[in-house]
Amino acid sequence: MAANTAEAGLEQRWRDILSAHARTMCEIDRALHPHGLGASDFEVLDILATESAAEGAQCRVQNLVGRVHLSQSALSRLIGRLEKDGLVERSVCAEDRRGVWVALTVKGRELHGEVLPLQRAALARALTL
Repeated sequence: MAANTAEAGLEQRWRDILSAHARTMCEIDRALHPHGLGASDFEVLDILATESAAEGAQCRVQNLVGRVHLSQSALSRLIGRLEKDGLVERSVCAEDRRGVWVALTVKGRELHGEVLPLQRAALARALTL
């Protein structure tokens, strides 16, 4: 009986985590939608802004893969959309032709700064109990 209770408690904790994640992502999506961004778009911009603080600094796409919780192909498509919107630019790594660099553009850095308070407020709303 104790094992079933422990399993049920673990299962409930997992469902609570999923629920908090879904609620938070929806809240961020709602806050950023008027600016043409979703939660995953913002995550990429935010990582690039914090990892590459200097203007023109680049980050390898491979370094983003495990941090934005998207598959590599979904991340590639997302970066493609951000590039099409003029928010990031991609370039091929000179040392390793398979590697791809991505950097915020001036427009991307400005949009990130504009929506950062909105994302943080959405986090506070969704995660404050």
